[in-house]
Amino acid sequence: QVQLVESGGGLVQPGGSLRLSCVASGSIFRWVPMGWYRHTPGNQRELVAQITNGGVTNYADSVKGRFTISRDNAKNTVYLQMNNLKPEDTAVYYCNHGSRPWNWGQGTQVTVSS
Repeated sequence: QVQLVESGGGLVQPGGSLRLSCVASGSIFRWVPMGWYRHTPGNQRELVAQITNGGVTNYADSVKGRFTISRDNAKNTVYLQMNNLKPEDTAVYYCNHGSRPWNWGQGTQVTVSS
């Protein structure tokens, strides 16, 4: 079973930036699409960014033009660069398989507030 460890969250003012990282265990990482999801209380987990094993990206409309997903297959790591953050981006962010999630990691809290 793949284990996922997210990091990089924190408290940031509106308009600020954060870079999230996620390290995955195992050798399957380089062969699968990966995604960043976010979850807020009372809502379903939302896929905000996805990257194929070949590097093709896709974004939710709510983050398009502000977030950038990337991956380093040599390091089993996927990143999410978040710019121009808004209060509505506040959530716990998780990485996982881009279409068929494995078990979830602990996530990393992102809070956007002045």
